[in-house]
Amino acid sequence: MEQNVEDYKLIFEKEGVYLHTNAKRSNQDTTIPGFIRIVERGGVPALEWSPLEDEGRSAPAVLYTKKDGEGGVEDTNFDPGYEPDWAVISTVKKDRDPAPVRDSGQWSFSLPLSELYSLRRARFSLGRNFLVLTSRGGHPLPALHFHRGGTRELFRALQRYIVLDQSPVDGRLFLAYPHDPGALSQSFEKLQLFDDAGADLVSRFIQDPYATTFGGFSKVTNFFKAALRPPGSPGHFRTAQDPSLPHQFDEEPDFELINCGVALGPRPDVTRGQPLDKWHQFMDPEGRVTDSEKIKEVIFKGGVSPALRKEVWKFLLGFYPWNSTFKEREDIVRIKTDEYFRMKVQWKSVSEEQEMRNSLLRGYRSLIERDVSRTDRHNTFFSGDGNPGLTLLHDVLMTYCMYNFDLGYVQGMSDLLSPLLFVTQNEVESFWCLTGFMELLHQNFEESQEAMKKQLLQLSILLKALDPELCDFLDSQDSGSLCFCFRWLLIWFKREFSFEDILTMWEVIWSGLPCDNFHLLIACSILQSQRGELIGSDHDFNTILKHINELTMRLDLQSVLRGAEAIHLQLTQCKELPQKVQQVLGLYSPSSSEEESPERPAGETQRLLGEPQAGAAAPCGSARVPTYP
Repeated sequence: MEQNVEDYKLIFEKEGVYLHTNAKRSNQDTTIPGFIRIVERGGVPALEWSPLEDEGRSAPAVLYTKKDGEGGVEDTNFDPGYEPDWAVISTVKKDRDPAPVRDSGQWSFSLPLSELYSLRRARFSLGRNFLVLTSRGGHPLPALHFHRGGTRELFRALQRYIVLDQSPVDGRLFLAYPHDPGALSQSFEKLQLFDDAGADLVSRFIQDPYATTFGGFSKVTNFFKAALRPPGSPGHFRTAQDPSLPHQFDEEPDFELINCGVALGPRPDVTRGQPLDKWHQFMDPEGRVTDSEKIKEVIFKGGVSPALRKEVWKFLLGFYPWNSTFKEREDIVRIKTDEYFRMKVQWKSVSEEQEMRNSLLRGYRSLIERDVSRTDRHNTFFSGDGNPGLTLLHDVLMTYCMYNFDLGYVQGMSDLLSPLLFVTQNEVESFWCLTGFMELLHQNFEESQEAMKKQLLQLSILLKALDPELCDFLDSQDSGSLCFCFRWLLIWFKREFSFEDILTMWEVIWSGLPCDNFHLLIACSILQSQRGELIGSDHDFNTILKHINELTMRLDLQSVLRGAEAIHLQLTQCKELPQKVQQVLGLYSPSSSEEESPERPAGETQRLLGEPQAGAAAPCGSARVPTYP
């Protein structure tokens, strides 16, 4: 179909812009050359990409339009391109058409500029320049690789229709705003950057950007000044260091507009300590722990010796308060044993006929039986048929369903319980240690998976501060979401290390030191240990996922922990650490450490002794994350 000349106008065009599809089809190219264009259709500007072989078609295959306000529908045919143990999301909600994986030639897209939310522009030393565009619906488009340069000209052309404002958090990220003087003036009023912010503010900016800008504040970036100049004016998209620098479209010497990374100092060398091997010297004659903070410091540096784990873990996981006496702990065991068996008898007394009418309980039992049969079977405590360890694993998980019926059993909980049962060798104690562990992790298993998404975002924030180049590479291969780390965070690396190593890692994290979210620093340590293998290689999305999965049982725990601790010291010694990084580490809000402290006040012992809560449910989500085969 021919374009109506009156309705169609080509504003900008650049060849040599490639799409890396990373498709799973052997007969399909993974790199598709094409054109990037800015066009006007009926007066509406849009950013379009189409492959070379698609030339002559009248309409793109994928069209992003404004959100219509209708509720999303579930797409049960969602194919993430790989088969992880746990999917990041169980179903895909479609408020607008996402870009599906199709045959080569069907990757075209058209995005109205009014729907453009952001552009992430990056260049790493061993890779190609690329842009990642995100729509206002939150949908990232495939990364556009500029093999022949041209990003600067594209930005200049976009300035005819939108304002691109550099993010204060990520120097490579530019947020898109319409040319709306009223909205811009209002934004400055809200920021209170000027005492006389009036209706003529924008006009003063355009007429004299230097005087007006620096009269109000001195830290405006070079890009923001350029964005407010009329397109094509002298100095547009030039660096402050060399304003006379000529255009070099292929090399793009001024690609990095500001220093995007955090000015971190050198990473210090860290040594690990010896495990905690003395216990009773930290107790007074009545059995109270006199210096719990010192114990936690020793545990963080070296873990706990195997002989002491059975006792120490019960303190770390809240079964015993640190300030409880010998007598109080005896009473706690008696009360908690009675409470446990009262909950156990609830499900044990359900007849087969009753269970046939209780689909939820029946579903829990089915999942538990399936997972128990394949949990840590290489460990002698759970190996072989008819092993009593398997029976205990089953019974404790079924009882947890009675304790927290809203959450019930979620796949992955058997992985959390098996080390607890192995160490305590006791059904009741392992159950109450599991409830303490789930207090830390229960949000990981909620249906919304908001906690998992938040942790992946926090991990991305940390990694961008530590290693922008690695982030750029992952972004360029559509792996910037770090979804391949999902399993790590869900069950705290249980599948990545040996059984003995995971005992040490967990007790180190349970110490609560040296900061919030230390498990995210462990993930950063692992990722940075693999940067040499990833950057400069031919990895794409699927091979990155494959490489990460193949790290299982090949990581050195002590090296990873040394790296994580060194990262913490490197970040905390930075004088200008971004606020978002501080928030992830718990350094920004002084009150957060009090809220998350695992140590109970003195009255907590009396609460444990006097107020048993049989069958009480923690405030968790009401459904489960998706299962895996």
